Amino acid sequence: MSVHVENGFMFKDLSCVKLETEKYFAVVAPEMGSSVLRFRDKINNGEIFKYRENVTAEEINSAREIWGLPTLYLPNRFDRGVLKTSDAVYNFPINEPLFDNFIHGWVHKRTHEVVFCCGENGCAGVKTRFVFGKDDPMYQYFPVDFEISYTFTLSDEKGLVQEICLKNLSGRKLPVSICTHTCINAPLFDSGKQEDLRLCVPVGEKCGLDDRCLPTEELLPLNDWDKEYLTGKMPTLQVISNDMYTANYSGANRVTVTDTASGHMLVNEASEEFRFWNMWNDEGQKGYFCPEPMTAMINAPNLSLPADVTGYSELSEGEEFTCRQSFYTK
Repeated sequence: MSVHVENGFMFKDLSCVKLETEKYFAVVAPEMGSSVLRFRDKINNGEIFKYRENVTAEEINSAREIWGLPTLYLPNRFDRGVLKTSDAVYNFPINEPLFDNFIHGWVHKRTHEVVFCCGENGCAGVKTRFVFGKDDPMYQYFPVDFEISYTFTLSDEKGLVQEICLKNLSGRKLPVSICTHTCINAPLFDSGKQEDLRLCVPVGEKCGLDDRCLPTEELLPLNDWDKEYLTGKMPTLQVISNDMYTANYSGANRVTVTDTASGHMLVNEASEEFRFWNMWNDEGQKGYFCPEPMTAMINAPNLSLPADVTGYSELSEGEEFTCRQSFYTK
């Protein structure tokens, strides 16, 4: 089985890493926070992540959260920019003035380094890394040294697998909260239609949110709208805005997107560390939607709920946290 890896592959004038197998093609952009800017099923003509041929690197750079597969640390919203750990209180600048919150962190906005590339045994792979320290402008708000690395492996058998490893390099406690702002293209296959897509998510209880999109700390039973995620919800052409749920699964924490006309399907399997799913589609008319796996609730370190409910945890110096997910079509 032939595989191909190319470090320095030019994509929209960016130096990227191309991973290619007989079935799939992926482009990882270290210069854009290790986001996967393109992931394509060559056999079934599927454009998996949000992609537009005529969009420039500058346009992507201006809104990195809504292109491809960006990984966020620290993700989602923190109430008025405050983050409380067990040994400190940090105050971040407000970058969501509409709701007076700090949102999505900064790791996806940094240039990452390529650690290694490889192509063997039917797999094409790349590992990237970002090391946060005193030279970063955010260090004045968050003086906690850490390293986050991403290993992407592409194969015909397993599709695109992403492993994320967060490591504390500081004597202070490092909060653990990771999310991928997964931007799924709609339609998913070249000959498909948006109205034929159905999204299934293993939702458990709904996490109540207030008018600033912060948790009310209520876990609510599913109503009819919520239950559509269990049977198949049309993910675009209607507004989906921050529907956050606990993950309720048996065997696999799996999201599927099915093109009901062709029968083709995208599967996104997340490891058990991803305990929540948040759904959003940017008002529903822009040709993409985001089923976002999250390891912790929005604003988790500031909530009064216990950690076994919020999913929040911390790392001591030298400790690591690892999670993974995969994407494949059938």
